[in-house]
Amino acid sequence: MKIEKNETIDKERLTRFFSKHWGSNEMVISSGTFVCDELPGFTILIEDELVGCITFVEGKEFEVISLDSDQEGLGIGSLLLKETEAHAKARGYSDVQLITTNDNLSAVRFYQKREYRVVGVMLNAVQNARKKKPDIPFYSNEGIEIRDEWILRKEL
Repeated sequence: MKIEKNETIDKERLTRFFSKHWGSNEMVISSGTFVCDELPGFTILIEDELVGCITFVEGKEFEVISLDSDQEGLGIGSLLLKETEAHAKARGYSDVQLITTNDNLSAVRFYQKREYRVVGVMLNAVQNARKKKPDIPFYSNEGIEIRDEWILRKEL
């Protein structure tokens, strides 16, 4: 496994990766609309195959925008998150936050195991996101209605 900064990866390759995971390279959440293949972050390559990527924004808050892995159980997401947390800490941030939707229980479980806590819920936030990105589904594959955003935070 090799970690690279997203800026060193071919943009078309990143665009394909985000389109595969999110339907496009655009992420719409309550904190903004982001073009993921233009954001800083880290990518994991295995034998030159892009298998994981994390993106973030740095501002008043350090916020993870996306974290995706093509192969669960190999530690790809954990490695990307640790690298990002170290980057945030080195830049003087005292915590990292992120937003996920109420249906994404596997993400909530993943982050809680890594000391993230739910610190807020924005009711019906996905309804607003659908105004900008209408292809956001109404239900998860498990049949859970996708409607709220959960804010998770970890102190560094």
